[in-house]
Amino acid sequence: MDDMRMMELFRAAMAAAEKSYSPYSHFPVGAALMMEDGSIIQGTNVENRSFGLTNCAERSAVFAAVTAGYRTFTAIAIATPSGSYPVGPCGACRQVLSEFAPPETPVWFGCREDTLVKTTVGELYPYDSLHDLADSE
Repeated sequence: MDDMRMMELFRAAMAAAEKSYSPYSHFPVGAALMMEDGSIIQGTNVENRSFGLTNCAERSAVFAAVTAGYRTFTAIAIATPSGSYPVGPCGACRQVLSEFAPPETPVWFGCREDTLVKTTVGELYPYDSLHDLADSE
């Protein structure tokens, strides 16, 4: 995945963050997944008064992709435009991302284009025990 295509993905994540429903944290998050066919699926965080019922942008994007018939993606970008520093995916999102993307899948996250962290699913989630267990069967 080249940098120009990844920047397009990050901009799609920024656009998704504008649709956030975050009246409690006031911390909008957007995510954008690149599908194998080149299409982009977006997701945003959706909060609830009962914070346990809140859904993160990354999982919203993955769930939308699965609903659209996709099972794998080739890259993800996550935008936190109101942040003062880049905020990576939470543990639950890392687990879900690892379900649908191999370790070498590019992950870019940041609050602005000049703060981007460029990593991979494998670097975010280095000890993917559930896949290790499946491989040992």
